[in-house]
Amino acid sequence: MVLLTVVIGGVTRLTESGLSITEWKPVSGVLPPLNATEWEAEFAKYRQIPEYQEINSGMDLAGFKQIFLVEYVHRLWARLVGMAFAIPFFVFLLRKRIPAGLSGRLWGLLVLLGIQGFMGWYMVQSGLADRTDVSPYRLAAHLGLALVIFGITVWTSADLLDRGGRRGMRGSGTGTAAGFAALVFVTAMAGAFVAGLDAGKAYNTFPLMGGRVVPLGYLQMDPWYRNLFEHLPAVQFNHRLLGLITLVASGGIVWSNRLPGPGSAWTTWIGVIALAQVGLGVATLLLVVSIPLAAAHQTGAVILLGLALLHWRSRGSGEPQP
Repeated sequence: MVLLTVVIGGVTRLTESGLSITEWKPVSGVLPPLNATEWEAEFAKYRQIPEYQEINSGMDLAGFKQIFLVEYVHRLWARLVGMAFAIPFFVFLLRKRIPAGLSGRLWGLLVLLGIQGFMGWYMVQSGLADRTDVSPYRLAAHLGLALVIFGITVWTSADLLDRGGRRGMRGSGTGTAAGFAALVFVTAMAGAFVAGLDAGKAYNTFPLMGGRVVPLGYLQMDPWYRNLFEHLPAVQFNHRLLGLITLVASGGIVWSNRLPGPGSAWTTWIGVIALAQVGLGVATLLLVVSIPLAAAHQTGAVILLGLALLHWRSRGSGEPQP
C-alpha cells in the first residue's frame, strides 16, 4: 500500500494535479463533490490560485474534474494506508499480541504516517499563493519521508516473517550493503528534484546534454550548492550520474554475491531492477517525460530500494530467534 501511494503521488505530480484541491479536510475531504454546485465551488477555489491564472486559464470544468480526481485518489489512498496500519495495530496492542521489542517501532511508524499527512499539505500550501507549482524542496521532503516509511515497513515485515531464520554474520559485507541502500535512496531523492523542477524536459538526449558530457553552465548559480537543487541542467545531470553509479554498484553487488550465501537471494533481482531503471530513465528522457514510463521509473526506484534494504538486512548480524 505504501508503494502504491508513492506511485499514485508520482502520477499526481506528472499530471500536475496536486494543486487542484486547495483545502485540507482530513475528515470531510473523504467525500468528493457530489453535485454540480459542489463541483463549481471547488473549481472556483482552484481559479483563485496562480497555477490556474498563469498556466491553466483556459481549463473548463471537465478538465478540472480530471486533475481533481487524480489528487483525490492520492489523498484517499493515503488515508486508507493510515487506517490499514492504525486499526490492526491498536487491536493487536489491546490484545497484547505485539512481539516484544516491536511496539516502539510500530508507534514510530504511526507517528511518521501522521507527519506524512501534514507534510503533504505543507507541500501543497507552497503552491497556492506565490508559485505555479509546489516547492521542489517540500516535494523532495514528502517523497523522502514516504521512502523512509516504506523502508521501515519492509524491514519490519522481514523481521516478522523471518523470526525463526538466521541472518548473515557481522562484517560479511554489511557496510557495502548499507552503502548501496543509501546510494539508491540518494538517487531517488535526486529524482525528486528532477520532478519538482520539471528538469526531465530540459535535455531530452542521451548520453550527451546539449552536445556535452557535462551541460554548459553546470555550476553557474551562486553559492555553488544551489546548483544541486535549483539549476535544471545540474539537477538532471546529477540524477543521470547517480543512476549510472547505482547501476555499476549493483553490478558489483551481483558479482560479489555470485556464490550462494547470506544476501545472495536478493542480488540477481537488484541487478535486473537497476538495469531496468536505467532503461526506463533513458526512455523517459527521450520521450520527453512520458507519464507511463516516468511512473514505471518511480515504481522501479521504490522496488530497488526495498531490495537493497532486504539485501542489507540479510548481511547484518543476528542470532536465530526462538
